[in-house]
Amino acid sequence: MAAAWLPGRTSPDGTRSVASRAVHGGPETIGGETIESLVAEVIAHGVRRVHVLAWRDLDDPDAGGSEVHADEFMRRWAAAGLDILHRTSAAVGLPAEARRNGYGVVRRGNRYSVFPRTIVSELAGRMGRSDALIEVWNGVPWFSPVWYRRPHMMILHHVHGPMWDQLMPPPLAAAGRFLEARLAPPFYRRSETVTPSAATRNELLQLGFHPARVTAVDNGVDPFFSPGGVRTPYPSIVAVARMAPVKRFGLLLAAALAARARVPELHVRLVGDGPERPALEHWIAGHGAEGWIELTGHLRRDQLRDEYRRAWVVASASLAEGWGLSLTEGAACGTPAVATDIRGHQCSVVDGTTGLLAPPDGLGAALAAVLTDDALRTRLASAALARANTLTWDASALGVLRVFHRTVMLHGRRWRPR
Repeated sequence: MAAAWLPGRTSPDGTRSVASRAVHGGPETIGGETIESLVAEVIAHGVRRVHVLAWRDLDDPDAGGSEVHADEFMRRWAAAGLDILHRTSAAVGLPAEARRNGYGVVRRGNRYSVFPRTIVSELAGRMGRSDALIEVWNGVPWFSPVWYRRPHMMILHHVHGPMWDQLMPPPLAAAGRFLEARLAPPFYRRSETVTPSAATRNELLQLGFHPARVTAVDNGVDPFFSPGGVRTPYPSIVAVARMAPVKRFGLLLAAALAARARVPELHVRLVGDGPERPALEHWIAGHGAEGWIELTGHLRRDQLRDEYRRAWVVASASLAEGWGLSLTEGAACGTPAVATDIRGHQCSVVDGTTGLLAPPDGLGAALAAVLTDDALRTRLASAALARANTLTWDASALGVLRVFHRTVMLHGRRWRPR
């Protein structure tokens, strides 16, 4: 699971970007606004019951950064007075209905049927009335602008693009790309959209999304992740993610093997589990790497923090990300990052300041550069920690709420309880 225990930046055109603030106590504010004040205004306009549609929820075994993000803003909005229902797909071992962190969770339908089932349920009112809706678009859209007539907005963490080839066979991968890049975007061009990175915002603009309706809001970092403990006495790398093809752990291991030519004492720990684990175990055995690579499986939250604190570098070789959450969690523990130069990493890592970004064929050299240069590593670690301290979930939840508030205010009518 990708960190499932898991400085603001401005868009190049200077619009629609919300920066996080370094506030870890008391109500977070942006321009004098607080979550409580904006929720009160939303409720005064007749919007209290909000449905949030997503593919998975935080307790799902496959949950990752998107699910962490949803939980962080929903729990804060619920605490401020909104009645939130989170509608997702079913998961083995989890009940169909639950409550978590002040909001309700409904899990019905498999990974594919959840989309039509949820839409039919919403239209039929089977989950109770809603005054507004938020859709989390994770590859497959819900097309809420077509069928939902009350205030609605969308959250999109990243464009899947090349990921489709790793998720599906060629004909279906082509269909997925067409759906995401060509068919669906026109339906959303009048909808407010939130994305966690300025780089993804730019990609959405290239797909035809309206610049005035796409806002980049930085993700936060849980203050639980903090410096402490002692680094390993030998050079070490930790990588945290679900073991899925898109995370490219095989590429990371190949890069670590290349770095080992310069860093012979290097050790690597991969945290997480998933369908790629057997292939990774085969790679490790085939390269005689059992003595320096360890697959830890899932870890408790405190154990994950210890991994970040002990490692010299936190790494990621992902093909695509909305935001490299494990990289900023590591940064909050004072650990610099080395990662592939992709859109999501470009916002979670400030290249040359809080870590290094590299193309796939340069990842091994980048790892070796940080691991062998004490002064560079110390400088990157200090800057990574300083930046992580400016990223809070309070500010992130407030930034998303500002867009939701704007959506409600501009919808053109007052929604009263039915």
